[in-house]
Amino acid sequence: MEAPLTPPVPLTALTADRELGLRLLAGPAEADVYGVHASEMADPSPYLLGGELLLTAGAGLAAAGPAPAQYVARLVRAGVGAVGFGVTPVHETVPPALVEACGRYGLPLVEVPPGTPFTAVGRAVWRLMAEARTRELRRVTEAQQSLASAAARPHPVAAVLSRLAASLNGWAALLPPPPAPPVPRDDTGAGPAGAGDEAGVGPGEGVREALAGLAARVAAGGVATATDTLGGTHLAAYAVGGGRVLALATPARAPGDHTIASVAAVLLTLLTASRPAGDEAASLTRLLLDGDPAGALSPGPWYAVHARGGGDPRALAAALGTVLLDPRGDGVRLLTDREPAPQPGWRLGVSAPAAPAGLGTAGAQARRALERAEAARTPLARHAEPGLAGLVGEAEARAHAEALLGPLSPALRDTLRGWLAHHGSWDRTAAALGVHRNTVRQRIARAAGLLGADLDDPDTRMELWFALRHAPGPEPTDRP
Repeated sequence: MEAPLTPPVPLTALTADRELGLRLLAGPAEADVYGVHASEMADPSPYLLGGELLLTAGAGLAAAGPAPAQYVARLVRAGVGAVGFGVTPVHETVPPALVEACGRYGLPLVEVPPGTPFTAVGRAVWRLMAEARTRELRRVTEAQQSLASAAARPHPVAAVLSRLAASLNGWAALLPPPPAPPVPRDDTGAGPAGAGDEAGVGPGEGVREALAGLAARVAAGGVATATDTLGGTHLAAYAVGGGRVLALATPARAPGDHTIASVAAVLLTLLTASRPAGDEAASLTRLLLDGDPAGALSPGPWYAVHARGGGDPRALAAALGTVLLDPRGDGVRLLTDREPAPQPGWRLGVSAPAAPAGLGTAGAQARRALERAEAARTPLARHAEPGLAGLVGEAEARAHAEALLGPLSPALRDTLRGWLAHHGSWDRTAAALGVHRNTVRQRIARAAGLLGADLDDPDTRMELWFALRHAPGPEPTDRP
């Protein structure tokens, strides 16, 4: 499951910072800021990704420049989150026509006082974004731990649903396989007081019908998850197994909610599986009494996993679809019959798929794979077959690529791919992508900032090229 994306910074957090001294002049006070960009161009929209706090001193609004209404209309079409106007030295005050245009178009406009450098505003945004990401990661970790604890309580299905609903501040239900009613009105649903509709009982009929449609898509087996929005309520459905579906209705959707819901779906899959809940314990008992791994476990294939991290081992086991875990020291050993995926807060070493009789060898493979994962600082490494071609398997390479390139949008990935393919040439990259060379510069700088990487380092370029070759997207035509 992916790590949560960085949440945006509320504009109110910036206007509340007394050291910055920002003052809202027009537009709504509530707005989300995803970055900062400073520009004095009459039309900066070609260089914007959307969601930015655009900082300007108004040089582009001089007598020969566009009318403020035209300027604001361009920014709104580009998806700008807010405008920060710095008074002096170009303008003594914020132009009234700009204030009026921002109010008419609903674009937040804040005044940046003379004593506040634009750099200070940018640093404040990046600091607040880092703090928000840390809070979101902590929330996800705590929710995973609470879900794992709920699964060990009496009536675990109801406990997991209740804990999930509280974590997401919404409503959760485990829907039975078709042709049973798609959204039952019984104790399989859970939610905090006031969640769902105004009566606080659960979703209204419209939401229930929309959830039924999502559940039907997921239960049919075509997709594992489905989402929708209805009247401000966010809906989601997750396949649980056996035709069952986890249905969610929440008033908001935070970046880490998908990760939390996915863990709950895995737990509910284990708790509602057709095999008895004590099968794993019975397998261990047979192993202890008979000393025969092949007789104690199903044919598999099985994966040995060695893990190291700071989370709850039980939550990790639940996310990997197993209860066969062995916490020891600062590490964890697990056995699972599902192909493992990267998990937030953990580094994993995964063996090749093995039959029960080969688990001893699989354990050694997982240990060596974990050593490689830690050396490469990648969330997951798999056992590599001998030989140069097998040093990095396709699945492992793709997992590494997604982990490394996760902060980049598709546009930034495409630009970085083209820039590396053209040996860092701004002009050739711009020509290949059909954009201005300054757009390439802006995007490469943005990518470097999000990755925290020095793109002048040849080792960094080599690793990024490797990742881009294995990440989803158009294949590059040249090789650097």
